[in-house]
Amino acid sequence: MPSSSATSLPDLPNIEQLIDGDGQITIGAIHPLRCVAIANDGHNSLAMLVRRDGETLTNLLIRLDAAIAKAYDEDKFTDEVNVPLSRQTPPRRR
Repeated sequence: MPSSSATSLPDLPNIEQLIDGDGQITIGAIHPLRCVAIANDGHNSLAMLVRRDGETLTNLLIRLDAAIAKAYDEDKFTDEVNVPLSRQTPPRRR
């Protein structure tokens, strides 16, 4: 049951279009990440976002909606989950 202080979500037209077109979004933990939001259609992963410290679920959904638009409009796919090897910290030597 929603609390009386809950605010309504803004329009998320790109998420709505994706789901209406047989796409899907997934939100949850994927070890070792605490929370991610993933959007994909039947063929491509359009966006994979990592929830930022202090970021509300509403703000994560707004970012996901914008990332889906970027994939549709600019053919640019956002991936915050699979960090390129060049950005990872090298293992420590013993």
